[in-house]
Amino acid sequence: MAAIGSPPLTIVGRGLDDGYLTEDEIQQIATSGLAQLPIDGARVLVLIPDGTRTMPMPMLFSILESELGPRVRSLDFLVALGTHAPMSASQLSQLIGRPVANEQSGKHHIFNHRWDDPSAFAQLGEIPADEIEQLTGGLLRESVPVKLNRLILNYDHILICGPVFPHEVAGFSGGAKYFFPGIGGAELINLTHWLGALLTSYEIVGTRETLVRAVIHRAAELVPVPHSLVAPVVTSDGVAGIFCGPTIETWTEAAALSSRRHIVWLDRPVPRVLSIIPGMYTDLWTGAKGMYKTEPMIADSGEVVLYAPHIREASEVHGHLIREIGYHCRDYFVKQWDRFRNYPGGILAHSTHLKGKGTYDASSGVETPRIQVTLATGISESECGVLNLGYRDPATVDPETWAKQGWFVVPHAGEMLYRVRG
Repeated sequence: MAAIGSPPLTIVGRGLDDGYLTEDEIQQIATSGLAQLPIDGARVLVLIPDGTRTMPMPMLFSILESELGPRVRSLDFLVALGTHAPMSASQLSQLIGRPVANEQSGKHHIFNHRWDDPSAFAQLGEIPADEIEQLTGGLLRESVPVKLNRLILNYDHILICGPVFPHEVAGFSGGAKYFFPGIGGAELINLTHWLGALLTSYEIVGTRETLVRAVIHRAAELVPVPHSLVAPVVTSDGVAGIFCGPTIETWTEAAALSSRRHIVWLDRPVPRVLSIIPGMYTDLWTGAKGMYKTEPMIADSGEVVLYAPHIREASEVHGHLIREIGYHCRDYFVKQWDRFRNYPGGILAHSTHLKGKGTYDASSGVETPRIQVTLATGISESECGVLNLGYRDPATVDPETWAKQGWFVVPHAGEMLYRVRG
């Protein structure tokens, strides 16, 4: 077991504003940061991302195994799915870089978070309505139970190992967000996502201090198991930094680097964007990040085309609900709240984030989005109509030609954020 009264953790890390760390440098930083963890003889559970995040997970898995394995009683891994689809054995094998079968890889259990099973959760406490009202600046007033996957109660230490990027709901991803929504209960997921929708992704994506993050950090205070963080900051080209230490403080350091490495600043808005969605996003639920990260740079009345021939449905998990409500701006829901109040906040939030900013006139029933969102995907034209989105035949899209025609082309869209100065 970890020693009682161990010295407090410090942040061990390094980040580069230009260039990338070598594998040896990553190894050295991680080794130093992990060495201070009070986990000798402990049962350790590592929270890791699914396949929708760019991250050198196989390398980090090997580092964790070599550095922690000899010290701990057990070292297991839990994929923080949020409400994403569970990963198959082959997908898990690809994720960690070694074979996984029956939730096992060598000595290690590799668990999917069972967000769809109420019995998988333990309630840790509750944040009362008065406090929620204070934390959300008066936008929401309701008590919310704080639940996490009960697997955490079988361990002595939780190590979060996940990257930090600009994020449409919380401002930046990573850190305690691996608890909520990563392995958290539906109540807090829906509350925080709807809070993000009320604030709008346009305003908060790429902002470190947000009301959503304040709620997440408050809920994290109820986690009864000691926890720490390994936070890489990566792009599709390499690892720009890695930080190890106490969860909140380490996340803050990583988010500061992410704000310098993941935000592209433009001098003026652009009218037309072609957002090329990578294959790691398998449905619109995840591929919508190609809209979230480009919306702030698009001029009023502009258009973004999400180019993803491989995407064939709105959501592998939530498609039936999305199809019922379609994609709409925030005020479409707010001004018809009696009609939509019983839908999960996370579903409504996804809808508004993809549709973007806009207005809704309740007297006329006219919705006016700020920009046009068009799909050039494997989703049919008729289905795009049901979803209230534009359609283009993906076979007519040639990124090189479109770039010559004045379109702003974003390759590997979904992680780099584009904003306009001022």
